[in-house]
Amino acid sequence: MGNAYLQDMPIRTLAHLSDLHLDLTSESDASARALVEALQAERVDHVVVTGDLTHQGARAEYQRFGEIFAPFLDTGRLTFIPGNHDRPGQDVGERWMDGQKVLTVKQPGLYLVCVDSTGVHNRNYFASHGELSRQTLDAVDAALEGAPSEALTAVLIHHHVLPLPEESFPERLATRLGWPHAAELALGAELVTRIQGRCDLVLHGHRHRPRERVLEEAGPRPLRIYNAGSSTELGRFRVFQHSAGRLLGEPAWCRSTVPEQPKSASHNVRPALQYLFAQLGVALF
Repeated sequence: MGNAYLQDMPIRTLAHLSDLHLDLTSESDASARALVEALQAERVDHVVVTGDLTHQGARAEYQRFGEIFAPFLDTGRLTFIPGNHDRPGQDVGERWMDGQKVLTVKQPGLYLVCVDSTGVHNRNYFASHGELSRQTLDAVDAALEGAPSEALTAVLIHHHVLPLPEESFPERLATRLGWPHAAELALGAELVTRIQGRCDLVLHGHRHRPRERVLEEAGPRPLRIYNAGSSTELGRFRVFQHSAGRLLGEPAWCRSTVPEQPKSASHNVRPALQYLFAQLGVALF
């Protein structure tokens, strides 16, 4: 592909958000609205949100997401996938991908392979870990076969595919006890091996601190893995520039007008209590 051809191709932008955890509070709404305003100010071409749009899987939370992100949803410029927090409660995330584990989305200059890494076990509020089957990996393989050479190709998945440091006491405790709750996807490394050389980006969330990793950086098509972190907590998101199926430089962070406001473990106390009381058949007021 010659330089003259690249110069004739439009430069497009892709924004990556994740873990909004919209919980119907005024603080949550303000953070999300500020992100949308920043996305509009940047004139982003397409937005992806890699799961945990809601905090408790409630229909009202999902409706709030639709209201706030309407400028991008109504114009077909937003793609999202479910995370573990979208599966408890009313389980709004169950049908987001038409019940499929792998779904492809084609946008101008962009080819997205959406992977649902949640499972039935995520109906339990405490079972936050993801799942991948080899059948799902085969479906990803098949989806990548259809990726056009002139499009930037990204795999969207909620849970982390490679090990990441624990970020909280509950995660460290779960790991110490040998529970899978804080672990990477069991077949995550195999997924990475399968898609290397055939894909440009893996975009995920789940962990609330952003991370990035580049595999085979010196190769003809390095695979870049990005964790967005919690966009509402960070008050920022990454924006990728691309043209003719190639990334242009490193992604840039774009800040909203709401400053960083990390959540403590107490953010999960009420939904955790609600889940426990529900199991006991007791309403929590």
